[in-house]
Amino acid sequence: MKVILQQDVKGQGKKGQLIEASDGYARNFLLPRKLAVEATADNLHKMQKQDEAKRERQAAEKAEAERIAQVLESLQVIIKAKGGDGGRLFGSVTSKEVADALKAQHGIDINKSKIVQDEPIKAFGSYTLKCRLGYEVSGTVHVTVTEG
Repeated sequence: MKVILQQDVKGQGKKGQLIEASDGYARNFLLPRKLAVEATADNLHKMQKQDEAKRERQAAEKAEAERIAQVLESLQVIIKAKGGDGGRLFGSVTSKEVADALKAQHGIDINKSKIVQDEPIKAFGSYTLKCRLGYEVSGTVHVTVTEG
């Protein structure tokens, strides 16, 4: 019996996958537990529509990530921090502070976990940080830390 999985089933397949299962396994286990639905023409059509919608949504999200990456190239984020002698900061500038400043200054909302810092910023100056925006798209954020 052909069935469409509604959830991941160990040893059978992933959600949305069309599989061939034995009649007894499908009728007695998969269907009663709502783990799968029978592969009728209507259900197959519904699965195809869901796949198309998913692909369109992913394409739109990738286009948005590419747009944000281009916008980030031309932006400069200025962060004011307290510091001591020799251009050293009291503490460090974290990716959360960079994300908050980016939202406050330019209205771009990027999650702090997407901003990659190889090492913490502990001195005044200009820095270039990488942002992973998803779908293998990355951008750069230009950060200037000034005394404030």
